[in-house]
Amino acid sequence: MHPLHSTPFILCFGDSLTAGYQTPSPAHPHAEETPYGQVLQERLGSQGRVEISGVCGELTGEMVLRFRAAVLNRRPQTVIILGGTNDLGWNANPMEIMRNLVKMYELARAASIVPVPVTVPSVRIDVGQDSPDAASWLAAHIQRRQRLNALIADYAHRKGLSYFDLFAATAEPESLMLAEPYSNDGLHLTTSGYRLFGRLLYEQLFASDPADPCTTPSGPACA
Repeated sequence: MHPLHSTPFILCFGDSLTAGYQTPSPAHPHAEETPYGQVLQERLGSQGRVEISGVCGELTGEMVLRFRAAVLNRRPQTVIILGGTNDLGWNANPMEIMRNLVKMYELARAASIVPVPVTVPSVRIDVGQDSPDAASWLAAHIQRRQRLNALIADYAHRKGLSYFDLFAATAEPESLMLAEPYSNDGLHLTTSGYRLFGRLLYEQLFASDPADPCTTPSGPACA
């Protein structure tokens, strides 16, 4: 345990999906941010302390630039890292995105902070039956997310790290699109989506020991 913190300190680091952003809608014109970290804190109670550092619209390269001030200088025991969605929106190569993610994973490990990689969730758009171009775009975009997520999972397996598969937790099994109950605007999550994220993260990684995140038996081994 780091000497500055008497209870395990967990930092949620990322973009708008970490901030819990939701696009206002007619049903929810004043949609508030509902970060998954709040749910994680609810579940942990006094067994851990959770802080949230999410910047809307941030690219992984920008995340790297603020990683030292936002994470290393804060000295958490664990940092949950979710990034890449915005890069993919700008058609960045999954390998380029992964290089930035690995920089953050390795910076954390070098500082004796346990990184928890998180896969990027899917997207949801109404392609319709008469929109072959839209259907083709959607399929290609989901495939790029899957390529990035495969790289994230492979890194975690090779390093013996726990990771959380947000894509699998929130996607429709058949279409692989972001499931409608969890889709706020096709990209961000709904309140129920963020709450699912926080609940499953707690159950799969932090329920047994907040200071030592561990996955379910089907997941990768803990370091």
